[in-house]
Amino acid sequence: MNLDPEMAKQMLELLLSPWHEAVAKPAEAQAAVLQRLLPDYARTEDGAAHGANKVSSLEDYRRAYPVRRYEDYKPLIERVMAGETSALLCEEPIGWAITRGTTKGESKFIPMTPTDMRQRISAGRAMMNFVASTQRFDLFAGVNLNLNFPAVVGTLQVGERQIEYGYSSGIYTKHVSAFTPIRSAPTQDEIDALGGGKSIKDWDKRFELAYEKCKDQNVTLVGGVCPTALRFAHYLRQAHKAYPKDLWKTQVMTLGSVPGINTKYAPSLRALYGQPVAIREIYGATEGMFGQQMDEQRAWVPNYDLFFFEVQTRAGIKLLHEMRPGEMGGLVVSTPVLPRYRIGDLILAVKPPYFRCIGREEWWTPLKYIWDELSSFNFGEL
Repeated sequence: MNLDPEMAKQMLELLLSPWHEAVAKPAEAQAAVLQRLLPDYARTEDGAAHGANKVSSLEDYRRAYPVRRYEDYKPLIERVMAGETSALLCEEPIGWAITRGTTKGESKFIPMTPTDMRQRISAGRAMMNFVASTQRFDLFAGVNLNLNFPAVVGTLQVGERQIEYGYSSGIYTKHVSAFTPIRSAPTQDEIDALGGGKSIKDWDKRFELAYEKCKDQNVTLVGGVCPTALRFAHYLRQAHKAYPKDLWKTQVMTLGSVPGINTKYAPSLRALYGQPVAIREIYGATEGMFGQQMDEQRAWVPNYDLFFFEVQTRAGIKLLHEMRPGEMGGLVVSTPVLPRYRIGDLILAVKPPYFRCIGREEWWTPLKYIWDELSSFNFGEL
């Protein structure tokens, strides 16, 4: 898409200002988000059971709603899948996302609603902020190499209903790609047409599709899951005797899914995609896009304008923006779908507003983080 630089500048300012303003005043932004979420919670059976319509403060909210994990929400989610939307939601789901990981050996199913989907456009904030800060408006004239997972991988029979499900990145791309300022190739429909298989052969088909659709294109952006971007580069070398850096002059990569993208994985990414490429981390999960890298600091900044964030620390529950440098804890997020949901990620406050997800909530996660930092010669530096 060719955009006039001045028009592009104004567009980016309009799209990014809610995030920037919220980061500047996180307490005010978080109070506004909570007040926005509560009326929708009150329209559900779960909200009625917890007295959401009587909540008027953070203290009320914490008293009314306990912190819950997926196992606690699972009965309500199964009711929504069976057609009882109001058990947990105030609007019909437009998609069902499945996690790539598992909870106690089972994949998690998360409903995606229209409100939730609108918020997921924040996945583009890392790219847009890069363009706004560097004035590289020519990025929009290129193509985004789409390495996303399929939007549909299977169906689930729930009573008399058949539920289609897929991966959140694919579902998001399918619904909002038409509203983004850069064209994606291959399209999500083309990816979905190859099926939802998970085998190496299935991924080779997707990688070959991406190569065929982009080999003669100006790929200025690569977005998606970090391990997939690495696997695609090695596929190109094996199948076509070339690395991505031999085919394209990519400006920026916006990647998520694993800790250490800007430290542990950055050398490999630049070796494969080109030394000048900028790397921007996105922090998200099947449940939502929670933050993204704002600048050259190698950590992400929360979407304080979209979600309500708390953290369970050793000292007790506190708001994310109240964390001190070096403090860590389990993230508790309130989304348009799930109130006070403990997603299982361990968050480290580097220097607010900069945070890192260092892995899952396991006793050994901090030790692994320290080892990865030492082995990458990063030593916790931004």
